[in-house]
Amino acid sequence: QVHLVESGGGLVQAGGSLRLSCAASGDFKCISLMGWYRQAPGAERELVATITSDGDTNYADSLKGRITISGDNAKNALYLEMNSLKPEDTAVYYCSYHDRGWGTGCHLYDYWGQGTQVTVAS
Repeated sequence: QVHLVESGGGLVQAGGSLRLSCAASGDFKCISLMGWYRQAPGAERELVATITSDGDTNYADSLKGRITISGDNAKNALYLEMNSLKPEDTAVYYCSYHDRGWGTGCHLYDYWGQGTQVTVAS
């Protein structure tokens, strides 16, 4: 089991920056992929960025250059740095940890936090 709690969302003016944090607890031995997703009102949840346990990152094309995903294994934390924010970045941002079923005792499963609201005012 993995428990995720996001923080750092809020109201920011267009062009501003935010740093989202995800505090993780539990058993991480099967976790090989972590990520951030977002969901705007009336829209489907979409990928923002992912990072593997080896540190390989992947970003949504529309957000490349404005965001950075990083992790701190010592603190069991995941971060998302967002710059040059736009009103269209307004959404609930979710932290996710993924068991991809690799290894003994591991099974495909996705863990999600409760989300943190990011609102970008124009």
